[in-house]
Amino acid sequence: MKKYVIRVNGTAYDVEVEEVGDKPAAIPAPPAAHAPKVAAKPEPPQSKDPAPAVGVSSDSNKQIIAPMAGTIVKVFVNPGDTVENGDVLLVLEAMKMENDIIAAHKGKIEALHVEAGSIVNSGDVMITLE
Repeated sequence: MKKYVIRVNGTAYDVEVEEVGDKPAAIPAPPAAHAPKVAAKPEPPQSKDPAPAVGVSSDSNKQIIAPMAGTIVKVFVNPGDTVENGDVLLVLEAMKMENDIIAAHKGKIEALHVEAGSIVNSGDVMITLE
């Protein structure tokens, strides 16, 4: 039997988990309303900088694919530009966060399939490299 502390909406609960093998586990009863609370650790402050999101490359490593649905806010490259590993290619806004899409490797921009204001879905090709 293992003991864990589970936090749900800021409230901490002490739980015990038992591994039973191939048998289905019994569903435990919810914790009592007057269960002792464990003091929650303060959350570290979150950075206001946008979180970088690496462009997902296809099997051929020639396509930069949208990692999530969103709107293209800025495009920093043009066809014919040479990019290095880690260069920011464009900014994708998703869930009210701006995500830098960066080059996963060195290459030359063959084609842009998006522009500022374009809406993309997860898996859409945004840039093709030569």
